[in-house]
Amino acid sequence: MSVHRRNNEWLLFIESDVGIRSRVYDVIIPAEMEVTNLATYLDDIYHEYSSDKHPKVIALN
Repeated sequence: MSVHRRNNEWLLFIESDVGIRSRVYDVIIPAEMEVTNLATYLDDIYHEYSSDKHPKVIALN
């Protein structure tokens, strides 16, 4: 997944292995959210998908 800032709003995308990006519309990231808080915010939303190999959301920069 990737997050992009566009027109003062955060947009969330699913990234495919072949470079296709599709927008996630059912997760809203508050516009005032600081970039330093994005990983924690998304980790709270997506914690059900964690595994031993991927226990939490992290920024890859």
